[in-house]
This record gives sequence, C-alpha cells and structure tokens, in this order.
Amino acid sequence: MVVFVNGFYLFVSSLVGLVIIMVFVAFFILGERKVLGYMQLRKGPNKVGLFGLLQSFADLLKLVIKYKFVFFQNRSWFSWVGVFFLVFVSCGYCVVFSLGYLGVSCDYLSLWFLILTSLVGYSLLSVGWGSYNKFALLSCVRSAFGSISFEACFMCIVILVALLGGSYSVGFLLEEGWFFVLICPIVYGLWLVGILCECNRTPFDYAEAESELVSGLNTEYCNIPFTCLFACEYLIMVVFSWFSSLLFFGGSFVLGFTLFHILFFVWARATLPRVRYDFFVGFMWRYVILVLVFSFFFVL
Repeated sequence: MVVFVNGFYLFVSSLVGLVIIMVFVAFFILGERKVLGYMQLRKGPNKVGLFGLLQSFADLLKLVIKYKFVFFQNRSWFSWVGVFFLVFVSCGYCVVFSLGYLGVSCDYLSLWFLILTSLVGYSLLSVGWGSYNKFALLSCVRSAFGSISFEACFMCIVILVALLGGSYSVGFLLEEGWFFVLICPIVYGLWLVGILCECNRTPFDYAEAESELVSGLNTEYCNIPFTCLFACEYLIMVVFSWFSSLLFFGGSFVLGFTLFHILFFVWARATLPRVRYDFFVGFMWRYVILVLVFSFFFVL
C-alpha cells in the first residue's frame, strides 16, 4: 500500500512538473520570438491576444489541425517510434525535475540525467532514418555522431562536480548556492557549448540546420508529430537550463540562473554564426577532453 501511494504521488508530481514546464515552454517560445525580433530591430508577434501573449497557443492550434493524407506521408513506422521515444525521454526529464524537488532519496539522480541525455540520440536517429529523406538521414547521422562528442563532455563534468560535492544526488545542490563556476570557469564554458549542441541550437544545430539540410529532421513531419518534436526540443532546453543552474550555481539561485541560461539560448541563436561540423568535432576531441582531464588533476 505504501509503495502504491508513493508511486501515485510520484506520478502526480511528475504530471504537475510536465504541465508547469510545458506552460513555461509556450511562453518561452513567445519570449524567444519577441527577443529575436528586438535583436534584429523588428517587432515580434503582437497581434494575437494582449501584446501577443496568445500567439503560442494559436500556433499550437494551427499545427494540430493541419493534416497530411496518408497517401502523401513519406515516413515509416520507425519514424513514429522515434517521435514516441522522444516524448518518453522528455517525460523522463520531467520525472528527474520532480524528483529533485520531492526530496526523494536518490543518490544517483545526476547519472539518471546522463542516461536520459544519451537516449535522445537514439530517438533522433529513428526520427531521421524513418523519414525516407536524404536530408533527414544526413541530419540524424550527424546528430548521432556529434552526440558521442558532447556526451563525453557532459559525463566528465558531472563526475567532476560529484567529486567536489561527494555525491551524484542533486539534494546537496538544492540546499544552498555553492558557485562551482568560480572554481572551474573554463568547465562552465565547455558545458554551455555542450548544451547548445544537445538542444540543437545555433551555432551547433547540426540536426536541424535549415540552410544546409532543409530543416533536417523535421522535413517530412507535420501536425502532431512535428508539434511533439518542436515542443520536446524546447522542453529539453528548459530542463537543461535548470540542471545547469544546479550544477554550477546551486539551488539558492536556481530560478534566476535558469532564466539566464534560457536567455543565453536566445542570444546564441540571434548572434552566433554556425560552426563547421568537422571543426566542432575536432575541437571537442582535441581540446575539450584534454581540458577536462587537467581539471580532474586540479580538483584532486
């Protein structure tokens, strides 16, 4: 009975966390369009609702009601597996988010976060491979190979933080601010590079480089599948912003620095040019891993 009650409590908490994050995602998309507009000296959306506040919900309705006949859907069942798997991984991120604030004793929550991060590459591989589109296929292959590079960086940084904190749990990170960024600021910069690539954001959006791949993974998707891919991408950005704040600044400042990381995503998209793919992979394996190894010696 106790196990059932605890499981139900975890399910409800995870569902509430999902709803909160998705509402935040809706206004995050609106805020991104507004900020990008002002950065490019133009107005963002301002027609739907008061000051354009309902624009994201109108876009959601437009995406949902669009329909493509099965006759024209150039996708296999493998693509649907990838979409559902990405939604499942996004819900897993929400479970990690809710567990962090429930106070549940989980000594390896950071490692579970890394496991979820590694699963995103498999979902993107299924999404692109099942599209029967050469641009989507090239996109998913680049994404799968690039994920090996920045996931190695993620793993080293989380282990480094665990060595300093003495645990893989996020409980000690939520208790107080500890500003790990002041100890290893270079590691923080490498982490920012990694999350840009993980979330497919400029200048490392190799899975969805519109100028090279005709939107890449999303080329053959519309209505509900496209909405799932689009929403999950922004949900992962919000969760990564929260987790980055925990790792490098601590729980006392988590809200402020979560907003800072979200603005960082928008700023990077508005200002930074795309980096060539081979330069990025070479940089990650030649320099980043070397810097992290020296950081381990510095911490120890």
